[in-house]
Amino acid sequence: MPSLGFSARVARTTWRVVPKRALSSVIGWAAGRHIPATLRPLILERFARTYGIDTAQAEKGLADYARVDDFFTRRLRPGARTIDSAINSVVSPADGTVVESGLVANGQLLQVKGVLFDLEELLGDSESANRLDGGAFLTTYLSPTDYHRVHAPVGGKILGWTHIPGLLFPVGATSVAREPGLFVRNERFVTFIDQGDAGLCAVVMVATVGVGNVTAAYDPEVETHGRSFLRAAVRRRRYDKPIAIGKGDEIGTFHMGSTTVVVFAPGRVELEGLSPGQSTQMGQSIGRLSPASSGHE
Repeated sequence: MPSLGFSARVARTTWRVVPKRALSSVIGWAAGRHIPATLRPLILERFARTYGIDTAQAEKGLADYARVDDFFTRRLRPGARTIDSAINSVVSPADGTVVESGLVANGQLLQVKGVLFDLEELLGDSESANRLDGGAFLTTYLSPTDYHRVHAPVGGKILGWTHIPGLLFPVGATSVAREPGLFVRNERFVTFIDQGDAGLCAVVMVATVGVGNVTAAYDPEVETHGRSFLRAAVRRRRYDKPIAIGKGDEIGTFHMGSTTVVVFAPGRVELEGLSPGQSTQMGQSIGRLSPASSGHE
């Protein structure tokens, strides 16, 4: 772990003792309050200006969003994003900023220079971690500015999901740099996709302070801040009949901001040269599928 300056150590200590889940509950409660129709354009325009949100890309007009959460989790207007149509392309699952990318090595992923974290801990599933060890990964940070729905980077069938309750540390660049193991300490929701010949893919939605909830587009049962989810240490569901999903189809929604980590089967995906700090948009090509080879599952 790189050495930290005094202000970073103070911030780290402060965030370790702050009641992050209580704070997130308050933020989620406020974001879920109904806004009188006459006040919506004023309040939401100010919210958009504060966070640099392009309201022209929203599916609806500001007056049509009854709550801040409705606007924050807005869908985009048709045509605002294009899903790369090349048959072998892999696409970005979300708008955001690249944190790190590379290959999983000995079950470890790079969080930031000098800091690693464990794939099995991230996924909450040892079998899947073994299948993905050695594969390509991409970590993307979603700021409040960004579109907050997460989409499938590849087509295939959803095998199931795992929810791992945890902490709610901030996940911005400064927090990632100062808090070791951040992505395996925070709450996570993992979707497992079988890509057929291209092997397994895991799409991990990492929660953060202020996230009121994570919901899944493919399963109405999923509401990660519902009581049944918060009670369980780890909750899993595997489908008897896997659910078909196309490249670019919606997987889930962050109700406020966070991070995605996508991990692919070894030898099956080659990512483009993605540098930390680079912006991505949902649907743009981030790599390509490699021909299936024996010995990789």
